[in-house]
Amino acid sequence: MANDKSNDVSLSRTFISGFWNENPVLRLLLGMCPTLAVTAAVKPALTMGLSVIFVLICSNIVVSLMRNLLKPHLRILMFTLAIATFVTIADLFLKAFLPEMSSTLGPYIPLIIVNCIIICRAEACASKNPIVVSIIDAVGMGGGFTITLCFLAGIRELFATGAVFEIQVLATPETGGWFVPWAAMGMPVGAFITLGLMLGLTNIISKKA
Repeated sequence: MANDKSNDVSLSRTFISGFWNENPVLRLLLGMCPTLAVTAAVKPALTMGLSVIFVLICSNIVVSLMRNLLKPHLRILMFTLAIATFVTIADLFLKAFLPEMSSTLGPYIPLIIVNCIIICRAEACASKNPIVVSIIDAVGMGGGFTITLCFLAGIRELFATGAVFEIQVLATPETGGWFVPWAAMGMPVGAFITLGLMLGLTNIISKKA
C-alpha cells in the first residue's frame, strides 16, 4: 500500500512538473523557435501544441519500449528516427485535413523533429523509465508547452486584433469601440516582448514562492 501511494505521488509530480517546475518554455527555455514563430494567434499555437503532445507521447512510448535495447552510440539516432516518424504522421495529417493550418504553420511542424523538448524527454525520461511514467511525462511536458503557447498567443492576438481565438473581445474603432489594435504585437517584436514579460513574471513568482 505504501509503495502504491509513493508511486502515485511520483506520477503526480512527474505530470505537474511539466506545467510549472520544469515548464519547457518558462523554466527550461526549450522550443523557443515555435514559441516565438507561431504565437501570433491562438489557433496555430494550439495546433502546434497538440502536434507536439502527439509526437511526445508516441516517441516516448517507442523509446521506453526499446530502452533496454539501446546502444550508447546509437541512441540519438534511434530517438531521431522514432521522432521523425511521428512528426511525418502529424505533418501529413494536417496537410490532408487542415490544409490552411498546415500552410499557416509552414515548416514549423516538420521542425518538431529537432525540437529540444522531444529529444530532452526521450533522453531524460523515456530512455530510463517504464512506459506509464514516459506517457505521463509526455502529457505533462506537452500540456505545459501547449498552455504556455496558447497563453502567449492569447495575449498577442488580443492586443494585435482585439480578438481571442478569432472571437472579438475588444471593440475596435471600425466597430465603434475604443480599442486601437497594437500592430507590433502581431509582429516578431511582440513575441519577444510578451515572452520576456512572461519570463520575468515567472521569476518573480518563483522567488516569492
